[in-house]
Amino acid sequence: MSVRRIDVGPRMSQAVVHGNTVYLAGQVAADPKADVTGQTEQILAQIDRLLKEAGTDKTKILSTNIWLADMSTFAEMNKAWDAWVSKGNTPARATVESRLAAPDYKVEIACIAAIG
Repeated sequence: MSVRRIDVGPRMSQAVVHGNTVYLAGQVAADPKADVTGQTEQILAQIDRLLKEAGTDKTKILSTNIWLADMSTFAEMNKAWDAWVSKGNTPARATVESRLAAPDYKVEIACIAAIG
């Protein structure tokens, strides 16, 4: 079974397709100066782009992991998430608080989706 990598970098790929599954790396905001809602919206747009490139979309997301730098921003993140997530196709999801790679990052999201 083949492996296809998307947006390959020296340390990691942004997505990896194996069989009928795509695995997305943790996505962070391109503009980390945005607030939690803004960062989440940016990340979800990146996820849409990567899923499309892999041949699928958000209706096929199986599971999502969300890391927040501060759990008190849970409602702000959910504001963007709830507006974006496909109603009736919500994935299994975990959300935890964690220190992220850089102080300006407030949200990081990774997901796994089916293709086809």
